Amino acid sequence: MNLPQVKLKEGIHVMHLFYRISRVVWASLPAGESQAVRQRLEKLCAANANASHPRISVFANISGKADIAFMLLAAELGQIAQLHRDIEHCFPPGALETVYTYLSVTELSEYTSSEEDHAKQLVEREKVKPDSDEFRAKMEDFRKRMAEYSHYRLYPELPDWEIMCFYPMNKRRSGSDNWYSLDFPTRKTLMGGHARVGRKYGGRVTQLISGSTGLDDWEWGVTLVAQQLDPIKEIVYEMRFDEVSARFGEFGVFYINLRLTPEALWGHLHL
Repeated sequence: MNLPQVKLKEGIHVMHLFYRISRVVWASLPAGESQAVRQRLEKLCAANANASHPRISVFANISGKADIAFMLLAAELGQIAQLHRDIEHCFPPGALETVYTYLSVTELSEYTSSEEDHAKQLVEREKVKPDSDEFRAKMEDFRKRMAEYSHYRLYPELPDWEIMCFYPMNKRRSGSDNWYSLDFPTRKTLMGGHARVGRKYGGRVTQLISGSTGLDDWEWGVTLVAQQLDPIKEIVYEMRFDEVSARFGEFGVFYINLRLTPEALWGHLHL
């Protein structure tokens, strides 16, 4: 069956899937079926192992909220829907129990610095003359950096680091703490400070903030990738003191996951 071709104007679709293995069903599998399931999953993952998309990443969930986690990236809505079902089709009926699913899309932040913002900063803070070669060179450098930033924000290439943390979040809408009642300049200033905290963790934490307003039960999905747990704990803790989080942030359940190959996952789960 061919699904409709549904693309975004820019960006790609992101899906997080969390499952528990039914041990009762698994114990009743015929001899050799566990290995066959693993081989089907390995084949599917190998066919979707691109740097950006389509991509399937496999994880073991830590702490028992789930057993297996998947992160999917795809350009088309029908494609990510098919990857979701293809993963489930690798397993025998009833063997996977859905714990949590989340759909979002990559997007550019409306609070990103514009050329006008950067030009104003050069003139007012750095005292660069607007008709100088230095000004033109700095502006060209800014355009290149922003083009690269925008590309990887829309078409992310997440590193294959060991830890993936995922949680959904909202901006609060409650009385005087209503994010959406603030004017744009105020929101942009607040988000600028929030972003500066995040940039401190460059090289230690890679962040993907994907939008889900109107798509799922929260407004954003946050994916943090790292090589250790320490920086994930540190960045989330430090962000708590930033006004954007302290006053306006609402957070869902946190899922900590360890990246594994299907073969390693089978050993870890004793499948």
